[in-house]
Amino acid sequence: MTDRIHKIASYPFPLRVAIFLLILLAVWLPFVVPIYLLVKDSNLATILTMGLLFVEFVILVLQWGKRVYRQTNLFASYGLFNTKQNGFELSIGLAIGTLLVFSLFAVQGLFGFVSWQNSDNLPKIIAEGLLSALGVGFAEELVFRGWLLDELRRDYNDRISARSNVLIFALSHFIKPVEVMLLTWPQFPGLLLLGSILIWGKRICQNRLGLSVGLHAGLVWGYYIINIGQLVRYSGSVPDWVTGVNGNPLAGAIGLLFLSVLAAGMRKRLDS
Repeated sequence: MTDRIHKIASYPFPLRVAIFLLILLAVWLPFVVPIYLLVKDSNLATILTMGLLFVEFVILVLQWGKRVYRQTNLFASYGLFNTKQNGFELSIGLAIGTLLVFSLFAVQGLFGFVSWQNSDNLPKIIAEGLLSALGVGFAEELVFRGWLLDELRRDYNDRISARSNVLIFALSHFIKPVEVMLLTWPQFPGLLLLGSILIWGKRICQNRLGLSVGLHAGLVWGYYIINIGQLVRYSGSVPDWVTGVNGNPLAGAIGLLFLSVLAAGMRKRLDS
């Protein structure tokens, strides 16, 4: 049985990933229905099911590394090193991502595209946002720039692996009902650019994942504070495609411009 499981390592990338995901879903799905039946709060139910999915993902990765690849610490190959350097890079990324978001809205305020307003419970929103952002940043980077990128690199060269990773990352955000997909499609170019930035962040740090987690979390945290705190009000003086369709900066020209500046800086650092 052990030898049969190890043979999965020789399977092509699509088949390996399909097997991994089928195992993950087979373990996760039996818990989904009871949770949604017993928990009346839909938001809480989503948090519980997604949290459970991530815990099962981590456990499966440990077993996947041990039984399929015969590696005792697969997370290290993903870039999760328990070092001060990784933690420092996470902090730097968090600061850069948050500053980028607030700078974006500050510029919009200068041009009169938005107006700033006060918010109640801002300290609570900041604290809740940080926890949520770190959770999202860590989970998505572990999945995409960790597990998925590692699986791609086992079959393809760095260029193909990176481009495939970026495309899958962007497309994964559209696993939604068709009507929602049609409303959110303008953010697709921004997701492609963001995916590239996060891969470059990992390369800059010599395969450490801290900077990518921090950047991702910082962007989420900054937007969470502004959005949930209702710190800005759009003036409507320019079309939505300028500021962001449905209020999403990734789906607007200004958001793409700011991400492009960050991307240019990352590429310069990577090439130096």
